[in-house]
Amino acid sequence: MYKVLIIEDEESIRKFVKINFERNNFKVFEAPSGEEGIKTAQKEDPQVVILDLMLPGIDGFKTCEILRSYLPNIGIIMLTAKGQDMDKIMGLEFGADDYMVKPFNPLELIARVKSLLRRIGAPKAEITNILTSGQIKIDSFSMNAYKEDKEIDLTPKEFMLLKTFMENESKAFTRDELLNIVWGYEYFGDTKIVDVNIRRLREKIEAVPSKPEYIETVWGVGYRWKKH
Repeated sequence: MYKVLIIEDEESIRKFVKINFERNNFKVFEAPSGEEGIKTAQKEDPQVVILDLMLPGIDGFKTCEILRSYLPNIGIIMLTAKGQDMDKIMGLEFGADDYMVKPFNPLELIARVKSLLRRIGAPKAEITNILTSGQIKIDSFSMNAYKEDKEIDLTPKEFMLLKTFMENESKAFTRDELLNIVWGYEYFGDTKIVDVNIRRLREKIEAVPSKPEYIETVWGVGYRWKKH
């Protein structure tokens, strides 16, 4: 099991990212500051660090520099503010491998971590990008989906919904959970958008959308993927 360390002072963001990594079989460690993050990294030796730029005490740049000096092979993805191009450039100069701009989609962050693990030499057998359930197959790296080996034309949000379901067979998701996972924690729109996208997804993958074989409605809760 791969280990990821999240260094982020905003607890709500930290917890949200942690949940999504744990759903993808990562062992997750947390730290609210650069100082705590460095101590945790030295103790737990994670493969990847998710590092916020704006931290109390020593900032993300200095934290990145220290982490890189102690753990030269560690993967570092820096979180930056929207539109701060200089922060991105400086982050890379201080040793970050990649960056993401807030607000970000957690599924994209996980995909970037998996890509980074491949680049830094993680064993390929441990990083699975192909998921299959019944006649449905997805490739999480290319973001392609197939039914009976025929490609399905999905929007990015439809693909993320499908991926979330297939990675969590038989788990019942509420609309709010799906909204947070697929649309992001800073999305404050109507949860009906989940129902609309579920309906469109069913039309593309179900033989009879009104009698779904894959995406089941859980009355009073939300939706779940039927195990095949």
